[in-house]
Amino acid sequence: MSDNHAIPERRDRINRTVFHGSVVGILVFLVLTMTFTEEAGAFFDAGLAWVNDTFGWYYMLAAVVYLVFVIVIGCSRVGSIRLGPDHSRPEFSLISWASMLFAAGIGIDLLFFCIAEPLSHYLTPPDLAPESNAAMRAAVPQTFLHWGLAGWGMYVLMGMALAYFSYRHRLPLAIRSALFPLLGKRIHGPIGNAVDITAVISTVFGIATSLGIGVMQLNYGLTFMFGVPESLATQVVLIVLVVILATISVVTGVEKGIRRLSEFNMGLATLLLLFVLFQGDTLHLLDALVLNAGDYLSGVVGKSFDTYAFAGADAQQWKGWWTIFFWGWWIAWTPFVGLFLARISRGRTIREFVIGALLIPLGFMMAWMSIFGNSGIEMVANQGVVELGKEALNSPQTTIYTFLEQYPYIGVTASVVTLLGVVFFITSADSGALVLANFTSILSDVNHDAPIRLRIFWSVAIGLVTVALLMAGGLSALQSAVVITALPFSLVIFAIMAGMTRALKLENTKADARQHVSGAAPGGDWRERLDRALDTSNRAGAAATIEHAIRPALRQFAEELESRGQTATVTEETVEGEPLPYLTLQVGFDDAASFVYQVRAHRLRTPSFLPVDDDYYVRLDVYLTEGGADKDLNGYTRGQVIGDVLAEYERHLHFLALAGEGGNVQAMPGSVGEPPEEIAPA
Repeated sequence: MSDNHAIPERRDRINRTVFHGSVVGILVFLVLTMTFTEEAGAFFDAGLAWVNDTFGWYYMLAAVVYLVFVIVIGCSRVGSIRLGPDHSRPEFSLISWASMLFAAGIGIDLLFFCIAEPLSHYLTPPDLAPESNAAMRAAVPQTFLHWGLAGWGMYVLMGMALAYFSYRHRLPLAIRSALFPLLGKRIHGPIGNAVDITAVISTVFGIATSLGIGVMQLNYGLTFMFGVPESLATQVVLIVLVVILATISVVTGVEKGIRRLSEFNMGLATLLLLFVLFQGDTLHLLDALVLNAGDYLSGVVGKSFDTYAFAGADAQQWKGWWTIFFWGWWIAWTPFVGLFLARISRGRTIREFVIGALLIPLGFMMAWMSIFGNSGIEMVANQGVVELGKEALNSPQTTIYTFLEQYPYIGVTASVVTLLGVVFFITSADSGALVLANFTSILSDVNHDAPIRLRIFWSVAIGLVTVALLMAGGLSALQSAVVITALPFSLVIFAIMAGMTRALKLENTKADARQHVSGAAPGGDWRERLDRALDTSNRAGAAATIEHAIRPALRQFAEELESRGQTATVTEETVEGEPLPYLTLQVGFDDAASFVYQVRAHRLRTPSFLPVDDDYYVRLDVYLTEGGADKDLNGYTRGQVIGDVLAEYERHLHFLALAGEGGNVQAMPGSVGEPPEEIAPA
């Protein structure tokens, strides 16, 4: 046994293998695309056709499986598990969290598609008569399918996995961590590097697709308001300006820049939505919203499996340019949005995360797409605004401005749309740069973000890839590239599902073990227990308990284990801002989870209802592998501390026995007591 181990200093640094591998892949793409522009455009078109013909059925099936998986997990008993230690609580309020969910997960694309997509489904449906009443009714529910539960199910799956393995088990905040139950420490080798490189490249293309669509929207907005020419040169200048703004935002971090921009945009988008609702036929739009929601929810299962197998070549081509594109786009965005969701969701339960991340964006998306989409269809079908329909099919970036021209205050509303586009553009770019920086870093603490210089690099890289895709053919190249690059990463998501299943099965086993082995009571008569309940120890009293009870008890327990052939250590760590050192007992097992019993001193304000003189008191809280155990050791004797440690140790041994019976003894890293796993230097 060894005491008072020195804890080595850990610094954030670049994961060289993942960083350089990703950069090389992106550079090859940039050089080839910018040098052979026409050939690149033809390649993307051919690639999209091949993926649609060969893997269209697979994309449709995968989207359903991902969604069913997260719903089952959220509704099961493991839904009460927190994305972090058991004692953790959410960092952001519900409103701030919902705003960031919305801004990062959808963003500027709502402005681009909210008029164009429903109108396209009305004018050129895959299996209905164009401009018929049936096509009018089906247009918005079809749009809901592409923006609804299936897509957000992918985001939730990835966010849940990343938050669980990183914040609960202190693994790196990277895709590879979700494969730990399957691969163990091999995730820190070539397989893990390959997975993360695939995730980075997929993320870059997914974000670049969104930003390319966004810059086309912004360019037309400036043309509409100020006569700025609509050209590639203008779009490049816009990308440069937005990348600069996004870099400023990402440097300030999630808590300031990204959160505030997201809240601002959520409020501005809500005002624009209410304007369209009350300027139009309000009652009809509300009726249509309820009808559209009902049609979507009642038909979502059938539509999710509809591959148009018997509908002819035109319907197959329509599926490739719409449904398959959207599924590929959502998959490509999954690493980015998933990590960002994990970053802002630490401390929430799995059930809370699943329900919130599925339903909050869904509700806003339904209202937005239904009110804007039905208003646009009404203008084309009954008000004679024929040019709006033509723009939806040929130049979708112009539709929202032509749409708003039919309402009063066009100067104000056009400015609002342009401002929304700029801020959505920035929030997508800055959160994307933050996520890519984290993916390509080895972080000393999963609660921190990557170094600023790396965030700046990825902000610039995203801009360059966006320019390259626009040069290669605009919207067509953007759509094709994202569907092609999403294909390999979709397989990684299935591996992540297998890893989550195995890890959560272990969580169930651990819960069963804790219920089976009851803990020993602290001991003493009832008056002593009452004294402990009312104790508000000051620092001196807590220090005395550590000195005379906790430290000798942990050392005595460790010495006894070592005398019986086990490996046990007691370490102490001084933490800045905390009044007393942390003491940690750790018992190691071969190929199984270590036992960790940690005591932390916390200084808290004394409750006003207790008759004491001090304003503050010190708790001596117990933390196990999964987090806080909700017990205070103040006033415990040495024997009582040993009794509590022994009870927790018995629970852990019973857990290992149950896990061994299930054949899943793979040790998961702990949330306390053990340093995070590190990736070996390249």
